[in-house]
Amino acid sequence: MEVDTRLLRYFAAVAEEGSLTGAAERLFVSQPALTKQIRRLEEEIGGRLFTRSRSGMALTEAGRELASRVPALLDGWDEAVRATGRAARVLRLGFLDAGAVGGVPEIITEFRRAQPEWRVELRQFDWSDPSAGLARGEVAAAVVRLPFQGQERFTVRELFAEERGVLLSVRHPLAKSEMVEFRELWDEPFVAAGAGTGAWRGHWLAEEERDRPARVGAVTSLPDEWLGAVAGGCVALAPVSAARFYSHPDVVFRPVRGVSPSRVGLARPRRRTHEAALDQLLEAIALRLAES
Repeated sequence: MEVDTRLLRYFAAVAEEGSLTGAAERLFVSQPALTKQIRRLEEEIGGRLFTRSRSGMALTEAGRELASRVPALLDGWDEAVRATGRAARVLRLGFLDAGAVGGVPEIITEFRRAQPEWRVELRQFDWSDPSAGLARGEVAAAVVRLPFQGQERFTVRELFAEERGVLLSVRHPLAKSEMVEFRELWDEPFVAAGAGTGAWRGHWLAEEERDRPARVGAVTSLPDEWLGAVAGGCVALAPVSAARFYSHPDVVFRPVRGVSPSRVGLARPRRRTHEAALDQLLEAIALRLAES
């Protein structure tokens, strides 16, 4: 029998959270997709791992046996991946948007020149995973926008903040305003990230800075979809850098008064063994972004 390590990570998250909802939010996957994967693992194992009820997911005897062994299995696998990466001299870094990473590509180029034996891979993730690959163990570190669901499980170094503005259709009544008051947008249909992104979705809807629930007009995870939804009549909060890196002929960016800035940080797993080359690269990235 062969079991995908991803299934074991999903199982461990459900076992630790005690619910599919909490585990789905932690892993940035949909609840139906997580349910399907747990069922797949149960089919592979040949028995039920959870007892499902309205109060949550309780481990069966078989589930408790597996739960007692999975952490060591995953730790061993992660260490094997890290050791292989060290041997192959590969460092993988995640990010979400070009505005957040700024001069990171230049730092990577300098690092490669200084240490040509290392290969650095910069991987972009869509907004369905605000951890930029960290939550599923796909990268060694990531440049992230804060807050994101489950960030307390990682070591996060906040680097800088940038103001947020609003993206509007060129036909919107506020499109020619020099400054938009956030309260003028409260009843507008907003573009939102998926519900499973939790705190990330809430931040980009500015839920804490409005006196009524946000009206969601579209749900997207990709920049082109995001801009298309705005061109079609929705509005979206965005960092100032979005105006430089993302454009659409029917979309304009305007400053907004009444919303907090977007904070950018550098995150890495708490339990990851510190490696000299990675530490050196991350320190150089942190210094460059902090200067931006």
